[in-house]
Amino acid sequence: MSTFEEIGVSAPLRRAIEELGYESPMPIQERVIPRLLGDADDIIALAQTGTGKTAAFGLPVLQRVDASMQRPQALVLAPTRELCLQISGDLVDYSRYIPGIKVLPVYGGSSIESQIRALRQGVNVIVATPGRLIDLIKRGVVKLDDVTTVVLDEADEMLNMGFLDSIEEILSHVPADHKTLLFSATMPADVLKIAKRYMRDYEEIVVGSRNEGAENVRHIYYMVNARDKYLALKRVVDNSPGIYAIVFCRTRRDTQEIADNLIRDGYNAEALHGDLSQQQRDIVMKKFRDRVVTLLVATDVAARGLDVNDLTHVINYGLPEDTAVYTHRSGRTGRAGKKGVSIAIIHSREKGRLKEIQRIIGKTFEHKEVPTPEHIIEKQLYTLADRLERVKVNEDEIARYLPGIARKLEWLSEEDLLKRVISLEFNRLLDYYKDAPKIDFIDARPERPERPSKGRKSKKNERPADDSEKDRRTAAKGMERIYVNVGKRDGFYAGNLIDMLNKLVQGKRVDVGRIDLLPSYTLFDVSRKDARKVVGALTGAEFVGKRLHSEIADTERDYSRIADKRKKKS
Repeated sequence: MSTFEEIGVSAPLRRAIEELGYESPMPIQERVIPRLLGDADDIIALAQTGTGKTAAFGLPVLQRVDASMQRPQALVLAPTRELCLQISGDLVDYSRYIPGIKVLPVYGGSSIESQIRALRQGVNVIVATPGRLIDLIKRGVVKLDDVTTVVLDEADEMLNMGFLDSIEEILSHVPADHKTLLFSATMPADVLKIAKRYMRDYEEIVVGSRNEGAENVRHIYYMVNARDKYLALKRVVDNSPGIYAIVFCRTRRDTQEIADNLIRDGYNAEALHGDLSQQQRDIVMKKFRDRVVTLLVATDVAARGLDVNDLTHVINYGLPEDTAVYTHRSGRTGRAGKKGVSIAIIHSREKGRLKEIQRIIGKTFEHKEVPTPEHIIEKQLYTLADRLERVKVNEDEIARYLPGIARKLEWLSEEDLLKRVISLEFNRLLDYYKDAPKIDFIDARPERPERPSKGRKSKKNERPADDSEKDRRTAAKGMERIYVNVGKRDGFYAGNLIDMLNKLVQGKRVDVGRIDLLPSYTLFDVSRKDARKVVGALTGAEFVGKRLHSEIADTERDYSRIADKRKKKS
């Protein structure tokens, strides 16, 4: 294994990183640093979050800077304010023994006037979010004429967030002979487009494999009915004492609702989504980093660029459509050689998506049963016993109080005292899980009918029975299946359905279970008591100019064929 000295890192930088606990280069650092310090071509580095990327580009960037020239010589672009601040903080730490180097974070949501003042005093390295940097360029405050190194960190995230035009605008102000380093966890088409247009004879460095999940992450999935997802989430959390996790949701509405429910049920949780102001976001993140909050319920967009150490779990409250998003989520745990767990809580219709993710990332997900109440309580009790064994006792301070406490409790036996200690901690769990049911999904599909014998001729236009189609029309226990005549082809998705139900159905909010989105129609479960009300509210309403028809689904009716006939007529 190489040393930082052997790969060319200067003495002042080595002194700083040794004090920060760096002992030897990580694989990405070992491969990128010598190339960036030398005369190598531009570089694309494919590596997961948490692999040591910041030092991989930060150390050579700082070493290439001339501190006596107080103009921007290096530019680092990052997708979010949080990542921008984290990178700039690391660069300041690395450069503590290099006199005169100035690193400035430039991002939205903070005073532009103070950033302008700092820029006018002179800086060597700018770490910026694209939007704020363009604003400063247009004001004539930032000049990039002396930039020799450009780093695009989490390039795939920036492009996912719609920054392609902004990146192109910024790169047009940088001299053509600059060196470019592009970091990305995945290699989508837009990243390749940037590389081909703006990078010269680039070298591609891959740490791990493209789209590969982190090696230290264990992938687990639980399959439940859609209506039981929240119950499963609570059991997963209760079964993981000391959990420190991000729970990923698809929509802002789901994020806030799940966070509110967790808080109501006694968990240290907060929501992070796009409806929060920057000040609210900063407060939530501080509480999470300080572990006042141990469950952060977030959308993918809001969580982009967050750099939080020591996450024990990432929980997918359902699977994302894009495998790269799953890779990003799971890569937030299992960092720096530590073990992590990525959990997916899915319903039966997401099995195909799960298989696709497994194929692309090259990992096998373990299917586990949702923890039972007995297992959860036993695990929590043993954790409490472990805490009691390990608790630090200040003998001198506590000695004066012990005689009085002993007299107070002397009537209790050892067993009684132990029972009371346990009950003090666990009455909530014991009450909650009393008579709690098993909630795993039972795959009870109807048996496939026998095939016709060879001698039997099929009736004209007879269509073979389709088990998956019939199962799709069957409601879960205690629910009613509802049909509505719009689907994905009409731009109709789960969020649209929930919004319509919230607006159109009077009274208490409808409890929605499994949702199956088909190209030309949708089937979904609601509780039986709400079924007629839902059908009445949807029938006659409009979605993007299309008049809706809704009915309680008939298990014998072929809705695919009905949709095909309507399509031919139109």
